[in-house]
Amino acid sequence: MPQISVNDLKNGITLELDNTLYQVVEFQHVKPGKGGAFVRSKIRNVRTGAVIDKTFNAGIKVEQAIVDRQDMQYLYNDGTDYIFMNTTTYDQVSVPPVALADVVDYLSEQMMAQIAFYQGEIIGVEIAASVELEIGATEPGLQGDRSSGGTKPATLVTGKEIKVPLFIEIGDKVRVDTRTGEYMTRV
Repeated sequence: MPQISVNDLKNGITLELDNTLYQVVEFQHVKPGKGGAFVRSKIRNVRTGAVIDKTFNAGIKVEQAIVDRQDMQYLYNDGTDYIFMNTTTYDQVSVPPVALADVVDYLSEQMMAQIAFYQGEIIGVEIAASVELEIGATEPGLQGDRSSGGTKPATLVTGKEIKVPLFIEIGDKVRVDTRTGEYMTRV
Protein backbone atom coordinates (compact mmCIF):
# COMPACT_ATOMS: atom_id res chain seq x y z
CA MET A 1 0.00 0.00 0.00
CA PRO A 2 1.44 3.41 -0.93
CA GLN A 3 2.43 5.87 1.75
CA ILE A 4 1.86 9.62 1.59
CA SER A 5 3.05 12.44 3.80
CA VAL A 6 0.41 14.04 6.01
CA ASN A 7 1.56 17.34 4.43
CA ASP A 8 -0.15 16.11 1.22
CA LEU A 9 -3.57 15.37 2.76
CA LYS A 10 -6.62 16.48 0.79
CA ASN A 11 -10.34 16.25 1.53
CA GLY A 12 -11.72 12.93 0.34
CA ILE A 13 -8.45 10.96 0.52
CA THR A 14 -8.89 7.54 2.13
CA LEU A 15 -6.30 6.43 4.68
CA GLU A 16 -5.72 3.13 6.46
CA LEU A 17 -4.87 3.74 10.13
CA ASP A 18 -4.75 0.88 12.66
CA ASN A 19 -6.38 -1.51 10.13
CA THR A 20 -9.38 0.82 9.79
CA LEU A 21 -10.32 2.94 6.77
CA TYR A 22 -10.82 6.67 7.30
CA GLN A 23 -11.72 9.40 4.85
CA VAL A 24 -10.32 12.90 5.38
CA VAL A 25 -13.24 15.28 5.99
CA GLU A 26 -11.14 18.38 6.68
CA PHE A 27 -7.58 19.21 7.59
CA GLN A 28 -5.49 22.20 8.65
CA HIS A 29 -1.72 22.66 8.63
CA VAL A 30 -0.62 24.39 11.85
CA LYS A 31 2.79 26.02 12.37
CA PRO A 32 2.97 27.28 15.95
CA GLY A 33 5.56 29.87 17.02
CA LYS A 34 7.30 27.27 19.18
CA GLY A 35 7.66 23.58 18.50
CA GLY A 36 7.19 21.57 15.34
CA ALA A 37 4.45 21.92 12.75
CA PHE A 38 1.51 19.53 12.78
CA VAL A 39 -1.62 18.67 10.82
CA ARG A 40 -4.97 18.80 12.61
CA SER A 41 -7.64 16.76 10.84
CA LYS A 42 -11.17 15.42 11.05
CA ILE A 43 -11.46 11.92 9.65
CA ARG A 44 -14.56 9.76 9.14
CA ASN A 45 -14.56 6.02 9.75
CA VAL A 46 -15.96 4.73 6.44
CA ARG A 47 -17.62 1.69 8.05
CA THR A 48 -19.33 3.34 11.03
CA GLY A 49 -19.61 6.96 9.83
CA ALA A 50 -18.10 8.25 13.12
CA VAL A 51 -16.02 11.42 12.73
CA ILE A 52 -12.98 11.82 14.97
CA ASP A 53 -10.30 14.47 15.41
CA LYS A 54 -6.75 13.29 14.73
CA THR A 55 -3.50 15.26 14.95
CA PHE A 56 -0.41 14.19 13.00
CA ASN A 57 3.13 15.54 13.34
CA ALA A 58 4.09 17.24 10.06
CA GLY A 59 6.01 15.09 7.60
CA ILE A 60 5.07 11.64 8.93
CA LYS A 61 3.95 9.00 6.44
CA VAL A 62 0.53 7.34 6.50
CA GLU A 63 -0.93 4.49 4.44
CA GLN A 64 -3.16 5.66 1.59
CA ALA A 65 -5.88 3.19 0.62
CA ILE A 66 -6.25 2.67 -3.14
CA VAL A 67 -9.91 3.32 -3.87
CA ASP A 68 -11.66 2.40 -7.13
CA ARG A 69 -14.40 4.87 -8.15
CA GLN A 70 -17.26 4.10 -10.54
CA ASP A 71 -19.98 6.38 -11.90
CA MET A 72 -23.41 4.93 -11.14
CA GLN A 73 -27.04 6.04 -11.29
CA TYR A 74 -29.26 6.03 -8.19
CA LEU A 75 -32.40 3.97 -8.80
CA TYR A 76 -34.38 3.61 -5.55
CA ASN A 77 -34.37 2.85 -1.81
CA ASP A 78 -35.50 -0.70 -1.02
CA GLY A 79 -36.40 0.18 2.57
CA THR A 80 -32.96 -0.38 4.07
CA ASP A 81 -30.32 0.03 1.36
CA TYR A 82 -29.97 2.32 -1.64
CA ILE A 83 -29.80 0.67 -5.07
CA PHE A 84 -27.39 2.06 -7.71
CA MET A 85 -26.80 0.86 -11.28
CA ASN A 86 -23.69 0.92 -13.44
CA THR A 87 -25.00 2.54 -16.65
CA THR A 88 -22.49 0.66 -18.82
CA THR A 89 -22.86 -2.91 -17.55
CA TYR A 90 -26.33 -2.52 -15.94
CA ASP A 91 -24.99 -4.24 -12.80
CA GLN A 92 -26.81 -3.13 -9.65
CA VAL A 93 -25.24 -2.64 -6.24
CA SER A 94 -26.86 -2.22 -2.85
CA VAL A 95 -25.34 0.62 -0.79
CA PRO A 96 -25.84 0.70 3.00
CA PRO A 97 -26.95 4.06 4.51
CA VAL A 98 -23.69 4.47 6.47
CA ALA A 99 -21.72 4.65 3.19
CA LEU A 100 -23.95 7.51 2.00
CA ALA A 101 -23.36 9.78 5.03
CA ASP A 102 -24.79 13.26 4.25
CA VAL A 103 -25.32 12.45 0.54
CA VAL A 104 -28.71 10.91 1.43
CA ASP A 105 -30.06 14.44 2.10
CA TYR A 106 -29.64 15.34 -1.59
CA LEU A 107 -30.20 12.02 -3.37
CA SER A 108 -33.01 11.82 -5.89
CA GLU A 109 -33.91 9.07 -8.35
CA GLN A 110 -31.94 8.97 -11.63
CA MET A 111 -29.14 11.12 -10.10
CA MET A 112 -25.59 10.17 -11.07
CA ALA A 113 -23.12 9.49 -8.24
CA GLN A 114 -19.60 8.19 -7.83
CA ILE A 115 -19.36 5.01 -5.75
CA ALA A 116 -16.03 4.35 -4.00
CA PHE A 117 -14.94 0.71 -3.63
CA TYR A 118 -12.06 -0.62 -1.51
CA GLN A 119 -11.21 -4.27 -2.15
CA GLY A 120 -14.75 -4.86 -3.44
CA GLU A 121 -16.45 -3.18 -0.44
CA ILE A 122 -18.50 0.02 -0.91
CA ILE A 123 -16.99 2.67 1.36
CA GLY A 124 -18.52 5.92 0.11
CA VAL A 125 -20.74 7.81 -2.30
CA GLU A 126 -20.01 11.24 -3.79
CA ILE A 127 -22.34 13.51 -5.74
CA ALA A 128 -21.90 16.84 -7.51
CA ALA A 129 -21.02 19.95 -5.47
CA SER A 130 -24.48 21.33 -6.24
CA VAL A 131 -27.78 19.65 -7.11
CA GLU A 132 -31.18 20.81 -8.34
CA LEU A 133 -34.08 19.70 -6.14
CA GLU A 134 -37.75 20.58 -5.75
CA ILE A 135 -39.19 22.31 -2.70
CA GLY A 136 -41.64 19.91 -1.01
CA ALA A 137 -42.94 22.18 1.76
CA THR A 138 -42.58 25.78 2.92
CA GLU A 139 -44.67 28.52 4.49
CA PRO A 140 -45.78 31.46 2.34
CA GLY A 141 -43.33 34.37 2.66
CA LEU A 142 -44.83 37.41 4.36
CA GLN A 143 -44.08 40.60 2.48
CA GLY A 144 -42.30 43.04 4.73
CA ASP A 145 -41.05 40.36 7.14
CA ARG A 146 -37.34 41.08 7.31
CA SER A 147 -36.69 39.92 10.88
CA SER A 148 -35.38 36.60 9.55
CA GLY A 149 -33.00 38.28 7.08
CA GLY A 150 -35.37 37.60 4.20
CA THR A 151 -35.25 33.82 4.54
CA LYS A 152 -37.63 31.10 5.68
CA PRO A 153 -37.30 27.37 6.28
CA ALA A 154 -38.19 25.01 3.44
CA THR A 155 -38.11 21.22 3.11
CA LEU A 156 -36.73 19.62 -0.04
CA VAL A 157 -38.48 16.60 -1.57
CA THR A 158 -35.66 14.50 -0.08
CA GLY A 159 -36.65 15.62 3.45
CA LYS A 160 -33.66 17.94 4.03
CA GLU A 161 -34.59 21.32 5.56
CA ILE A 162 -32.80 24.42 4.24
CA LYS A 163 -33.21 28.21 4.42
CA VAL A 164 -34.55 29.88 1.27
CA PRO A 165 -35.53 33.44 0.26
CA LEU A 166 -39.12 34.54 0.95
CA PHE A 167 -40.18 34.34 -2.75
CA ILE A 168 -39.55 30.57 -3.02
CA GLU A 169 -42.77 28.50 -3.15
CA ILE A 170 -43.73 24.80 -3.00
CA GLY A 171 -42.84 23.12 -6.31
CA ASP A 172 -40.00 25.54 -7.19
CA LYS A 173 -36.71 23.91 -8.22
CA VAL A 174 -33.68 25.25 -6.40
CA ARG A 175 -29.94 24.63 -6.63
CA VAL A 176 -28.39 23.59 -3.30
CA ASP A 177 -24.69 23.39 -2.35
CA THR A 178 -24.21 19.79 -1.17
CA ARG A 179 -21.10 20.67 0.85
CA THR A 180 -22.76 23.33 3.04
CA GLY A 181 -26.48 22.60 2.61
CA GLU A 182 -27.12 26.21 1.57
CA TYR A 183 -29.56 27.52 -1.03
CA MET A 184 -27.75 28.88 -4.10
CA THR A 185 -30.39 29.96 -6.63
CA ARG A 186 -33.82 29.22 -8.07
CA VAL A 187 -33.69 27.18 -11.28
